[in-house]
Amino acid sequence: MTNPVTPITAPYGSWRSPITADSIVAESIGISSVAIDGDAILWTESRPSEGGRYVIVRMDPDGAVSDVNAAPFNARTRVHEYGGGAWIADAGTVWFSNFDDQRIYRQGPGEDPRPITPELPLRYADAVLDRAGNRLICVLEDHSDPENIANAIAAVPADGPGEHAVLFDGWDFVSSPRLSPDGSTLAWMSWNHPNMPWDGTHLWTAPVRDDGTLGEATLVAGGEAVSVCQPEWSPEGVLHFVTDQSGWWNLYRLGDGGSEALYPDQAEYARPQWVFGSHTYGFASNGDIVCAVNRGGSWSLNVLDPNTRTLTSLDVPAGEMGRGDLAVSGITAAVIAGDSRRPMSLIRVNLRNGEWDTVRQSSQVDVPSDYISPAQTIGFPSTDGRPAHALYYAPRNPDYAPSEGTLPPLLTLSHGGPTGAASGALDLSVQYWTTRGFAVIDVDYGGSVGYGRAYRQLLNGNWGIVDVDDCANAALHLVHQHLADGDRLAIRGGSAGGYTTLAALTFRNVFAAGASYYGISDLTALAEDTHKFESRYLDRLVASYPEGAETYRSRSPINHTEGLSCPMILFQGMEDRIVPPNQAEMMYAAVRSKGIPCAYIPFEGEQHGFRRAENIKRALEAELYFYSRVFGFDLAVPVEPVQIENL
Repeated sequence: MTNPVTPITAPYGSWRSPITADSIVAESIGISSVAIDGDAILWTESRPSEGGRYVIVRMDPDGAVSDVNAAPFNARTRVHEYGGGAWIADAGTVWFSNFDDQRIYRQGPGEDPRPITPELPLRYADAVLDRAGNRLICVLEDHSDPENIANAIAAVPADGPGEHAVLFDGWDFVSSPRLSPDGSTLAWMSWNHPNMPWDGTHLWTAPVRDDGTLGEATLVAGGEAVSVCQPEWSPEGVLHFVTDQSGWWNLYRLGDGGSEALYPDQAEYARPQWVFGSHTYGFASNGDIVCAVNRGGSWSLNVLDPNTRTLTSLDVPAGEMGRGDLAVSGITAAVIAGDSRRPMSLIRVNLRNGEWDTVRQSSQVDVPSDYISPAQTIGFPSTDGRPAHALYYAPRNPDYAPSEGTLPPLLTLSHGGPTGAASGALDLSVQYWTTRGFAVIDVDYGGSVGYGRAYRQLLNGNWGIVDVDDCANAALHLVHQHLADGDRLAIRGGSAGGYTTLAALTFRNVFAAGASYYGISDLTALAEDTHKFESRYLDRLVASYPEGAETYRSRSPINHTEGLSCPMILFQGMEDRIVPPNQAEMMYAAVRSKGIPCAYIPFEGEQHGFRRAENIKRALEAELYFYSRVFGFDLAVPVEPVQIENL
C-alpha cells in the first residue's frame, strides 16, 4: 500500500489495513517442538491451511526441507488433552503419535509410517529412546475405563508390534522420563491431585535392571509445595532440573551433596508444564548450558557456564520464547523465539561465534514497518496496591489520522492458562486491530508467569477476582492516560481468559463489550465435567469442591446475568473436551433472554483452540464486525455479517 502525502481523516476502528484475515491464515503457521538429530533440525508445524494438521518438518545439513509425515498423518498426542511431546527422532528414524487413532507410528528413512502400538484406547507422549532395550520409554495414558483414566511410565517396543510394560504407576500423573547417557538410570516426575505441575511435583530416579524393569525409586527433588520440571542428563551423566524452591524457577543439578543451584536468580528458567516435551535449556559440547530466561516478563537466550557460574546473554531476537522450544547439540542451538519486530520464528544459533539465521517464520506476511505497533511494557497499580504488568499497543496506520477530539476503542486481552503470559513477539492478530485504529493492552494479571512463584500464586482462591480486577484496572489506566475511549472498552480472551472476560463483563461495570473464545461461564459445570488433567485445578484457584460449592456458584457468570448489560460475542469449538460447548450455549441463551445484543458462532470439528484456516478467519472478521456494530463505526472493507440478536 502506498502512503498518501496527507493521511485520511477517519474514525478509529474504520481504517483500512494491509493486514487481512485472509493473509493471516493463508501465510501463517504454528511452530513448536524443535529437535536436533545429528546434523538435521526437525520441528512441528501446525498448518491452518491443512485443517490444523501437525506436520514434522526436517531440514538437512544442505538446507533441503521436507515433510516427514505426509497427509493424512497428524503428529499430535491427546495425553492430558493438551498434548506435546508427540514425537522423537533418532538417526533419521521418527516415532510419532498419530492424532486420529493415537497409536505410535515408526517411520524410518525412506519408509512409510507403520503402527507399532495396538488399536486400543491408549495414548502416548514424551518418549525417550532406550537403545539398549530397543524400546521407547514414555508416558502412557490408559482410557480403557473412562471413569478411571490411568497414567504411567511405560515401555513400548521400538520396532513393534508388542505389548507395553508398565515401569512406574500409582500416581495421578507422570511425565518427563529421561534416560541417563549410559542407559543405567531413569529419571521422571510424578504428582497427585489437586496439584498441577507448577504447584508441586516429585522428581525420581531409579536404576534400570538388566531385564528392563526399574529398581527402587529414590526421590531426589520436589515435593507437595515445590515445583520441579524438565529433568535432563548432561552428556557426563549429571542430572539437571528446574525447580522453584527459592521462589523462582532456577536451574539446579544433582551432586554428591544433593541438589545445588547453578545460578541463583530472581528470574524464571522455565514455563508452566501445560504440554509435554518442554525444553528451555540444553547442553553445548563445551559443557556450557544454553538457557532461556524470563526476567520481568521478557525472555532472552543465554549461556550459563556451570564452572564459573557466569551468565552471558546471546544477541538474538528472543524477547519472547515458544512453549519451551529449545534444542542444543554440539555448537548449534535451535530456538523458537520472536520479538516486537519479528514473529515467532525458528532460529539457528552458532554458539562458537554467536551468529544466527532464521530457518522458518510463523508468518510470511510482509508488513511495512511503519504499520507495526511495537509492544510497550507498562506497569499499573492493582486494586490491592501491588504492581501489575501489561503490554500496550497504540493504534498505528500511516494512511490515517483520527477524527479530531476522539480517542481509540480499546481491546483488552486476557490470556489463557490462567498461568499464561502476554507475548511480546510480533503477532499479526494483534496488529490486525492496531492498524484499524484500536488500542490493545495484553494484561499479565496476577497469576501470570514470569514474575516468580508468589505472583503466580496470587490467583489461588482468587480466580475471578484478581485477574478481573487487573484487566479492569489496566483498561482504566489507559483511559486515565487519555490513551483510550472510556465508553468503548472491550475485553476478549480464550479458555481461562474467556472466563476472565465473562466475569469482567458480569461483575465489573468497566467494559462496554466482550468476546469469549471457548470461555468458562459455569465453574460448577467445569468442576463436574472436564478432563482428568484439570479436574482438580479449581481446588486451588477457587475452592475445594463440593465443599466450596457456594463459592463456585457465586463466581460463575452464568448465575449472575442480572449484572450483564453490555453486548458479547461467543465462539466455541463443538468437539472441545476441555471447556465443553454447553458452557457457551448456556451463556448465550441467558444473555439473549435478557435482551442484550449478543452473537454465538459454533465451529464443527474444532476443539480447544481453533486450528482450521476458515474458522480462524471467520472468528477474526466476526469479532471485528461485532465491534463495528456495537461501537458504531463503518468497516473500510466489508466482511461476512454476523447475526446479532437484540441489536
